[in-house]
This record gives sequence, structure tokens and C-alpha cells, in this order.
Amino acid sequence: MQRQLTLFEDDVQATPAIKVSRSGTFVDNMALPVHRWFRYSAGFAAEWVDQVLTEWGIGRQHLVLDPFVGSGTLSVVCDTRGTPSLGVEAHPLVARVCKSKLLWKTPPQRLDAFAGKILVQSGKQRSQTAGYPPLIERSYDADALTSLDAMKRAWLASQDESPASELVWLALTAILRPTSKAGTAQWQYILPNKAKKRVLAPHPAFRQQIEMMKSDLRWMQARAGRSLAEIIAGDARTLADKTPREVDAVITSPPYANNYDYADALRFEMTFWGDVNGWGDIHDAVRKYLIVSSSQHSSRERLRLADLLESDAVTPIHAELTQVVERLAEVRKDHGGKKHYHTMVAAYCRDISLVLQQLRRVCKPGSRMCWVVGDSAPYGVHCPIEKWIAELALAAGFETYRFEKLRDRNTKWKNRKHRVPLQEGLLWIQG
Repeated sequence: MQRQLTLFEDDVQATPAIKVSRSGTFVDNMALPVHRWFRYSAGFAAEWVDQVLTEWGIGRQHLVLDPFVGSGTLSVVCDTRGTPSLGVEAHPLVARVCKSKLLWKTPPQRLDAFAGKILVQSGKQRSQTAGYPPLIERSYDADALTSLDAMKRAWLASQDESPASELVWLALTAILRPTSKAGTAQWQYILPNKAKKRVLAPHPAFRQQIEMMKSDLRWMQARAGRSLAEIIAGDARTLADKTPREVDAVITSPPYANNYDYADALRFEMTFWGDVNGWGDIHDAVRKYLIVSSSQHSSRERLRLADLLESDAVTPIHAELTQVVERLAEVRKDHGGKKHYHTMVAAYCRDISLVLQQLRRVCKPGSRMCWVVGDSAPYGVHCPIEKWIAELALAAGFETYRFEKLRDRNTKWKNRKHRVPLQEGLLWIQG
């Protein structure tokens, strides 16, 4: 039987209301040790995560999971608490960033020595900047790219898979945008045609990044003994077979079904390191492994609406989902882009349902989950994503849910043709 809670009923008297005003934003993390090593827009506030875990009574004997761990906010928070954690991340570069953050046990002097070696060796490297794709060439002044390429080549020649080596890789990756003249749009899309006012020189930026990381290593090592986090670079839709033991709590923020191409967000960094040569490589390198949340994904996969709606995974919401996606299929005919929002939304619900089924397999009875979620309205057709996720969670075997609105969305875009009010909030699930 489906029922919503006004609060987790068994804790109404024991637990005070959790403060949620800034839980859905990553911004505050950029002032926090270790979290600030790399700016990744998708995520939530570390201090909020810590508060939730405290009020849930999560301790050293528990295991906390984030099936969309991103750059590792939950993992780092759990390490500061001495709590074991498990994170799953399908984006290869983001997973590597996350794993690098968890190398905080590295002695600062080793990081300093390896970074110094890279600076010395870079002065002996012959730069070959002519081989970079246009995205990189257009985003840097010639001198800056020459310096970055020399440091990259020095790292490639010296890297030995040691923690210090990986931390220096992260430092180099983190300064790519501050040293670029190209602007960055919302959600980290790079804008080569829009120059920014403040650009850092590569060598000073690298030294500054290393000094900050050394300081954070000392801070973290004074508070925790060792990392208790495990990161699986893989698919949340198959996480159950890779989870070492049962999970006590889940805190996560899945991709939103709002046509943001998560695969493309770090194309700039992947292009610099040679992981891809251009936008056309992104699908096979990254996107096809992610939850479907963009029309680029659904169109590239040539997904068929009939097949998606026949999936057992969407049966619990079939009637309402069908009505919405069929409306999208009709509305798209009147739009020049004719984007595949209809198959995107259906595939998104299928994928989220598969993740929830995996979570039910690994979560202990009575476990708790909190999802930071937002709804969407492609082509002005509203998709109540938070409601659908909740209903899919109940169908997967969880017992209760409650949605708590955090903020309004879709308020800044005055040029939008539709004015559908959107929201972001917390979906609390128990059982």
C-alpha cells in the first residue's frame, strides 16, 4: 500500500528537522578542504551530508552508499567521520577525480616532491601544441598552452601510478580552466568564443594548487586515520553484484531529466588529456555508459518509445508516463529541433527504476535514502520526476517516502517560451 509520510514516523520525537536550505548546491564545497580540489558542478553540499548522517545516527559500524557519487562529496564526508562508504560513478574522468581525492593519506612531502619534479622536467620538454584539437587551441594563449603541454608531457614521462602521481594529475586537471582564456557556461560547458577577464598563468596556478592540496592533506590527516571509501567506476544499474555488504543508508543526487549532457560537461579536460578528440567521441567514451538524461543520448541510441514503455521497469508508472511521453512525441513535431525528449524521459524512468531495484537488493530492511531531485518540463510538458521516482521506489520494495521542496527552478530564464514552474527538493525514502 502506498502512503506518504509527513516525517519518518518512528523518529518524529527523537530527531529534529534537518536543515535543507543549501543541501542541493555544490557551491559551499569549494571552501572546504579536499572537496575544493576540483570544481564539479553536479552535486550537493558536504556539510548538509554530514548533518543528515549525524541525525540518522550513522556511525563507524555502518555502510553508506551513493550510486551517483560524482566527484566524491559523500565519500570524503564519510572519511572525515570514520564511516565506511561506497560510491558508484560511470563517468570515467569523474570517477578518477573521486578516487584521487581519496588519496588524502599521501604525505604532503611526497606530493611536493613529485610536483617539483614535474616542474623541473617540464622545463626540459619540447612542446608540441600543434597536435591539439581546435577546442584546446582556441581556449588558450600560445604561451599558456605551451607551458601546460610541457607539464603534461613531464607528468606522462614520470607518472608511476603512485598516490603522489595521481594527485599531481588531479592538480594539473584542476588548473586547466583557470589558465584558459575561454569562458565557462552554467554546468561547466566550455565557451571558447567568450573570453574571460581573469586568466592565471600555468606555473603559478599549479604551485598554488599544490600548496592548497598539501595544506588539505595535513588537515585531513589530523582528523582521520585512513580512507574507508570504495569507488566503483561502473554502472549504478548493476551495482548489486559489486557491493561488498549490505547498505545502511543512501544519499545521492541522480542526473536530472533536463537535457543536461553530463558526458559533455568535462569534454574540455578529456580533450586536453587525449581521452577524446572532439564532441563526436563523447558518446562512445562516456555517454553510453550513463543514465539516459539527455536527448543526445536517446537519439544516438535510436531508442524506440514502444520498447521503452513495454519495459517491466516502468510498469508502476506506465499510465501517467505514457500520457506524458506521447504528448512529448506530438509536441516535438512543432519544434525545429525535434529533440527526442519523449524517448529521453521514458528511458530515464526505466534507468532510474533499474537503479532502485538494485538498491533494494543491497539495502538493509529499514534503511534510509535521501535523493536530491528535480522535475523537468521539456517543450513545456511537465514531468513529475520526483513523484515517479517515489512510486518506482515503492514498487521496488521500499516502504515509505516524503518529498520536501528546497527551491524553485526555471526562474532565471526570461527568454523561455514556456513558463512551467519547476522545483528541486529532497525525496526521503525508508524501508
